[in-house]
Amino acid sequence: MRPISEEDLTTRARIRDAAMTLFAEQGVKATTIRGIAEAAKVSPGLVQHHFGTKEALRLACDEYVLTYIRAQVTAGVTDRNLENPEFVDSVHRTAPPLMKYLGRALVEGSPAAAAMFDDLVTVTEEHLASDDPADGTDHRARATVLTAMKLGLTVLHEHVSRALGTDLYGREGAVRVGKAQLDLIRPEFLGRELFEQARTGLEKYEGQR
Repeated sequence: MRPISEEDLTTRARIRDAAMTLFAEQGVKATTIRGIAEAAKVSPGLVQHHFGTKEALRLACDEYVLTYIRAQVTAGVTDRNLENPEFVDSVHRTAPPLMKYLGRALVEGSPAAAAMFDDLVTVTEEHLASDDPADGTDHRARATVLTAMKLGLTVLHEHVSRALGTDLYGREGAVRVGKAQLDLIRPEFLGRELFEQARTGLEKYEGQR
C-alpha cells in the first residue's frame, strides 16, 4: 500500500469539509456524492477513492467533529484556557461549520451526535462534582440539562440568529450569546474560578475588535 501523501490528506480534508457543509445545509439523505464532489472541486470518483460510500464519509465527518469537541473541551476546561483570548478567537473561527453540522446531526440522530452529547454530559458532570462529590446534588441531571441547553443553541442557531438580528456564529452574536449564558448561570454552579475565566476570556475577545 502506498503511503498517504500530503496532497491526499489535503484533498481528503477538502472533501470532508465540503460534505460537512452540505450535510448541515441539506441533510445526509438529500446530499449526493456528485454534489459533494462539485463543492470540493474534485471528481465523484475521487470522493469514492478517499471514502468509499456516502455513509462512510458521514462517519468520517462525525468522527472529525467528535475529535474536535473533545479537544476543545480539554483545552478550554481541563487545561484552563477559557480566559485566553487567542483560544476563544480560535474556537470562534473554527467551530461554526462543525457546530452547524452537529446541529443537523443531533436532529437526524447521528450515532456520533449521541456520543458527543454523552461525552459533554460526562465532562460537565465530572466538573460539577469535583468540588464536593458527596454533597447529595444530582450532578448527572444538572449536567444533562446544561448540556441540552447549550446544544439547543446549536440546533436552533438560525432562529437564535434571527431573534438577535445578527449571526450567532459571527463575532457580535457569539459575544452576545456568551455573555447572556454567563448572566443566566450562577458562578457557584460552574465554579467561580472557571466562571471568571470564561468571563475574562470573552471580554478580552470582545476587546480585540
